[in-house]
Amino acid sequence: MNDFFITKENTWKDVDKGISRQITNYNKDLMMVKVKFEKGAIGYKHHHIHSQASYVASGKFEVTIDNNTKTLETGDTFFANPNLVHGVECIEAGVLIDVFNPVREDFLSQ
Repeated sequence: MNDFFITKENTWKDVDKGISRQITNYNKDLMMVKVKFEKGAIGYKHHHIHSQASYVASGKFEVTIDNNTKTLETGDTFFANPNLVHGVECIEAGVLIDVFNPVREDFLSQ
């Protein structure tokens, strides 16, 4: 955890086929993560105890939250309440900025 995050000084971690993640910063209550998707990559449906707000920094995604699906593009956002099943499919290569409360301890241990 630092006050500042410099992108070029930090690495990306491959987390699934066509998906990589870069943790930008966090404390015990809040975490921000960049997630890069190649076209066709799937963030499989899952759920967790965290509140999640996501901003589409670039690209186009089909986002499903609790069986409700919308197509989101650059500048759009979505919010997944704790324990709701959600996932994304990348339609056009892009990046999501995910914010979690509390911190995703599972990301730090990987």
